[in-house]
Amino acid sequence: MLLSVGWLSASVAGVVCAHLLQRICFPYFWKDLFFLLKVMRYGVNLEVSKLRSEVRTVLDKFIHQAQRIPNKPFVIFEGKAFTYRDVEQRSNKIAHILLQNTNLRKGDCVAVLMNNEPDFLCVWFALAKIGCSVAFLNTNIKSRSLRHCFTSCGARTLVVGSDVADLLDGFLTTVLEDNIQVWAMKSSFEHSQVHTILDKIDAASDKPVPALPLTTNIKTPTLYIFTSGTTGLPKAAVISHLQSLKAAGGFWAFGGTQDDIIYIPLPLYHSAASLIGIGGTIELGATCVLKKKFSASQFWADCRKYNVTIFQYIGELCRYLCNQPKTELDKVHKVRMGVGNGLRQDVWRDFHHRFGNIKMCEVYGSTEGNLCFMNHIGKIGTVGRSNFIYKLLFKYDLVKYDMVRDEPEKDNRGFCKRVKHGETGLLLSKVSALSPFFGYAGSKQLTEKKILRDVFVKGDAYVNTGDLMAEDQEGFICFRDRVGDTFRWKGENVATTEVTEILGLVDFIQEVNVYGVEVPGHEGRAGMAAVIVRADHSFDGEKLFDCVVRDLPAYARPLFIRLQEVMEMTSTFKQQKFHLVKSGFNPANISVPLHVIDYKLESYIPLTDTIYQRILTGERKL
Repeated sequence: MLLSVGWLSASVAGVVCAHLLQRICFPYFWKDLFFLLKVMRYGVNLEVSKLRSEVRTVLDKFIHQAQRIPNKPFVIFEGKAFTYRDVEQRSNKIAHILLQNTNLRKGDCVAVLMNNEPDFLCVWFALAKIGCSVAFLNTNIKSRSLRHCFTSCGARTLVVGSDVADLLDGFLTTVLEDNIQVWAMKSSFEHSQVHTILDKIDAASDKPVPALPLTTNIKTPTLYIFTSGTTGLPKAAVISHLQSLKAAGGFWAFGGTQDDIIYIPLPLYHSAASLIGIGGTIELGATCVLKKKFSASQFWADCRKYNVTIFQYIGELCRYLCNQPKTELDKVHKVRMGVGNGLRQDVWRDFHHRFGNIKMCEVYGSTEGNLCFMNHIGKIGTVGRSNFIYKLLFKYDLVKYDMVRDEPEKDNRGFCKRVKHGETGLLLSKVSALSPFFGYAGSKQLTEKKILRDVFVKGDAYVNTGDLMAEDQEGFICFRDRVGDTFRWKGENVATTEVTEILGLVDFIQEVNVYGVEVPGHEGRAGMAAVIVRADHSFDGEKLFDCVVRDLPAYARPLFIRLQEVMEMTSTFKQQKFHLVKSGFNPANISVPLHVIDYKLESYIPLTDTIYQRILTGERKL
């Protein structure tokens, strides 16, 4: 009896000690385990469907939801609710119109140039029902980049929204000359060669279109989403059914349910809103509130009006919300979770203090990437969480990076060198059967430039994310900086080579080096260009202003100009950006002339100490 009591006491003590040890040494063990099991279950289901050749795509899931919950609101837009049945039937109508009036067939690519509205979804789903892949075009890009987008993804048909028809000015003639058929979501259009959809929609059938054969290959491309990169012009990232389905599970993985109301203020032409936002809403069978354009002043009023429980964000969006005047209603809402990326630590803390303890779920991953980190713990300042189980499934490494030479450091055998815990390194993600890299449409060189080979051993291949990260002893991952020829501003990626090409067209500019500089109180980096003026010319701020406004979207325009006599080069004969980035835009610390963009004067004007201080205090908006 005494032995039994002693054994029981020892067992209880052992369990208690083990529990205390786990709480002290592995405080996130159970949260990590349950989250990974959930994500792995989702992944296993995808793998099983792939093996059985029974792939249920995001479109298949939407059609299923339209049959299961036809009367439930799917999208709320500008106060009007559109049920799952409404969107299903309207997308059927558009599909019938296109089938009857075009030669579109399964496998064709169609470009969509539309702002946020329910018809964006109806057109997207209609084209998917026909069997077409869809290219989402950024409504901010200019005509030169738009033409390139068609070439890269092979689209021969364009569908435009009614409110973006003005973007076709100066571009429509070129498109039509290239034998690209244009359809507008309007009842009439002044150009006779542009076809219209809305005048045909009442008479169109809302019955399902002829059923396509089931998708058997989960890796088949379904979307092209354009992203800026080192090649300058936008690149068409190939989005397969596999990537779409993985993204659609994001809200569910973080604890979303069918009862959630999801607020989507981000543009649908980006993967966050379309793949995670719309795809996630469909996966849950939930309702989303689609905003045409983000408004800081209307955000919380919308959340209260529609009983929003989850919202999507980028870091800049949260900063705008924190900068709004405080009110007594700041914490009066039902929002429990935010899902997004790029949230700075200071803004994160301010956001919690101001609007309540909302769980902010950071997600790290590029549109075309093969790796995703998810901060399911909610630790402030981290973009994701990793552990030994995750590393068994997804192979990634942080390697030492030479900021001056702008390349990974190599050992004496020519292989990359891993960093230690806590050190900053370049994030590389291994290409494997479990983590394939689909790359970009068009030239194979675009995809190959994103891959590093022979990284640790001969024959291996890793995707170069272009991001500097750090991982601490507990497995939390922090974003540090971007490298190479891309930086982020106003929630958009800016390709420095594209900006360089545009500035190089100005007659008085001999050489340009474009980079991003940090501005206190702002997310990302503001565009700056170091410029050498030709010997027989002088700097003309008005001419440069006209060029950038005409040919570049607002987020890509250089805000600051630095006049140089010479350009510093790296040892590999690339333009040196590191020292320029570090020196910033403070005129007190820079001996060469600086200029700043001025929209009122429609010119680049000298950057004085007074203007610099007004930028720092926020009096002068950027």
